Amino acid sequence: MNASWEILKTLSDPTRLRLLALVMREELSVAELQEILGMGQSRISSQLAVLRQAGLVSDRREGKKAFYSLRQEIPPRQLALLNAAADSVSESGVLATDRGNLDRIIEKRRRESEQYFNLIAGRLGRNYCPGRSWEAIGHLALHLTPAITIADLGAGEGLVSQLLARRAKQVWCIDNSPRMVEVGTALAVKNGLANLAYKLGDIEKVPLPDKSVDLAILSQALHHAIHPQAAANEAFRILRPGGQVLILDLAEHGFERARLLYADVWLGFKEGVLHGFLEKAGFNHVEVAPVARESTEPFFETLLASGVRPRK
Repeated sequence: MNASWEILKTLSDPTRLRLLALVMREELSVAELQEILGMGQSRISSQLAVLRQAGLVSDRREGKKAFYSLRQEIPPRQLALLNAAADSVSESGVLATDRGNLDRIIEKRRRESEQYFNLIAGRLGRNYCPGRSWEAIGHLALHLTPAITIADLGAGEGLVSQLLARRAKQVWCIDNSPRMVEVGTALAVKNGLANLAYKLGDIEKVPLPDKSVDLAILSQALHHAIHPQAAANEAFRILRPGGQVLILDLAEHGFERARLLYADVWLGFKEGVLHGFLEKAGFNHVEVAPVARESTEPFFETLLASGVRPRK
C-alpha cells in the first residue's frame, strides 16, 4: 500500500489529527496533551500508539514521563502531506482552542522555571546546585582568553562571570529571572566591575546582536532550556567567526526529583546529544568530555562541550 495513502487513513481520525498538529509544534508529555485536549490518558495513549506505529511520531522517556514529537526522518513528500493536512483544518475552532491551550502550557513551563530562580536569587551561590562545582568551573576557566567579549547565557547571579570580568574586555550576563538580573547587577556594582552587565532575556532568544561576542558560555543552563537546540543556535548566532562556545552541563541521569528540586527541564544529556546540538547549530571542532563526577548520590557527572564558529 502506498505510504501516503496509509497516512491519509491514519489522519482520518480527528483526535489523531489534533495530536499530530500539536506535536508538530512542540514536544509534549502525555500529561500535557491531556491538559490541552481535555481527554483521558488512555484515549490519548492509544491514539499516540497508532501514530507511532504509522511512523509519524517518536517517543522519549524521562523517568516516568513519556514525551512525544514529530518523527525527524519523515520523507519530504510525506511531510508535505502532513503539513497540508494540519493546515487544512488550522482555522477550525477546535484546533484554535488547542493552540491556545498549547501556548498556555509553554508559558506555564517558563513561569515555573522563573518562579524557582526568583525564589533562590541571592542564595544560589550558597545553595547546592547539581554540577556546580569548583572542579568543573576550573576546567571551564582553562579555556579562557583574556581581553575578549563574553556572553554568559543563563548566568543566574553570574558566579562565573564575576570571575571572568576581572580579565575580560566585556561580559554580558543573560538570564530570564528578573530577580537574578537585579541581584547580579548589584553584585557587579559592589565589586566594581564596570565591564559586567546583566540583561533580562531567554537563552533561546538572546538579546545580543549577531556576531557580537568572542566566547559564549552555558554553565549548567542548557538543561533548563525548553529547546536546547535553539539555545545552541543562538550561541552560534551571537558569536563572531572564530568564536567559541563552552557548555558545562550534567550528563544524562535518572534523578527524577531534580525537576522538582532544581526546576530542571532535562535530566542531563548524553555526550552524543550535546555533540549533535553543536554540530547541528553549525559549529566545527566539536568536543564533549566528562570533567567531574560527584562523590555522593545521585553521583551527578558534569560534561564539558566546546565548538568553534567557522571563520567563513
